[in-house]
Amino acid sequence: MTGTSFDLWAPFFVAGAVAAVMTPFAIWLAPRIGAMDIPKDNRRVHNKPMPRFGGIAIFAGIMVGLLVFAREDRGMVPVMVGCAMIYVLGAIDDLKNLRPLVKLLGQIFCASVSFAMGLRIPFITNYFGEGNMVFGEVACYIMTVLWLIAITNAVNLIDGLDGLAAGISAISALCIGFVAFIHGHYVPTVGMMVIAGAALGFLPYNFHPARIFMGDGGSQLLGFAIAAMSILGTVKSAAVVVVAIPAIVLGLPIFDTIMAIVRRVMRRQSIGTADKEHLHHRIMKAGFGQRRAVLLMYCISGILGIMAVMYSRELMVECFGLAAIAIILVGVVLTDTGNNKVNVRGKRIGREPRDEDKRK
Repeated sequence: MTGTSFDLWAPFFVAGAVAAVMTPFAIWLAPRIGAMDIPKDNRRVHNKPMPRFGGIAIFAGIMVGLLVFAREDRGMVPVMVGCAMIYVLGAIDDLKNLRPLVKLLGQIFCASVSFAMGLRIPFITNYFGEGNMVFGEVACYIMTVLWLIAITNAVNLIDGLDGLAAGISAISALCIGFVAFIHGHYVPTVGMMVIAGAALGFLPYNFHPARIFMGDGGSQLLGFAIAAMSILGTVKSAAVVVVAIPAIVLGLPIFDTIMAIVRRVMRRQSIGTADKEHLHHRIMKAGFGQRRAVLLMYCISGILGIMAVMYSRELMVECFGLAAIAIILVGVVLTDTGNNKVNVRGKRIGREPRDEDKRK
C-alpha cells in the first residue's frame, strides 16, 4: 500500500470542497434552464418546485478529484469517460424527462463504451470450488454491463427523500474504499474517497429541508461511479472486492430495486413505472418523518458497510450477526401497521390554521 494519510484524505476534501462550492451555482442555474422538479402527483414528497440540477456539483467534485489525484492511472480513463457520459445522460433526463426505455438504452451505451475502453469484470470468486470463475469475452461484457446498469439504477431509484442517495452513496463509497485500502489497492481507495467527498460536499444543501435535488444526473452518476470504481483493474487480485463487497454495502438500494421490479412484474406493469411503495416511502408510512427515515436508512447502510468489511476479512460470524441486525431493523419498520395512514407528502409551508379558522 502506498500513500500517506494526507494522500488518502486530500482527495476526499478536495472533491467535497468543489461540490460544496458548485452547489449554490447549481441552485442559481436550475430555474434558468428549466431544471425544476414540480410536484405534479402524489408520489412526490415535496410541495413546491425544487431545483434538480445538483448533479453538476457532484460531477465537478468527482472529475476534479480524479484529475488531480488519479490522472496518472490508465485504468481511471474508462471510469472517467463513463462517468461523464452517464452524467450527460442524466442531465438530459432532468431537462427533457426521457422515457424509461431511452434512458436504459443510454445506460447500456455508456456501460458498453467503458467496457470497450478496458473496464471489465473478467472473473468472480468461485464459491463452489477453488480459484475463480473466468469469463469469456461475451460473458465478461454481459456481466460488466449488467453490473454497471444495476448499481446505477439502484442508486437512482433510492433517490426519493432529501439527502438519502447522497448519504448512502457516501457511506457505501467509504466502506468500499476501506476494503480496497486493507487489501492494499491505492487507486480504487482514492477513487472511492473522491466519490464520498463529492457526495458529502453536496449533502448539506440536500439534507431535509433540501434546497436542491441532485436529479438523475447526480444519482445515476453516483451509482455508475461506485460500480465502475469497484471493478477497476487494480482490484482484480482481490476478487471479493469486485462484486461481493459492493453488493453487500449497497444492499439497501439493491433490495429496494429488486422488490420494485418484482412488484411491478406481478402487477403486469412496466418495470419503469413509478410508484410510492419504495422502502423509504414505507418507512415514512410507518410514522417516521423525512429526516428520521433518512437517518434510519443511513444506520442500516452503515451496518451493511461494516458487515462488508467483516466479510472481506473472513469474519463470518460477525458478518452474519450484523446481517441479522439489519434484517430485523428493516423487518420491524416494514411490519409496523399502526401508522399506515400517515401522509408521506411534505407539509406545506405556512401558518397552521387556528381553531376559529377551522370553524369558519
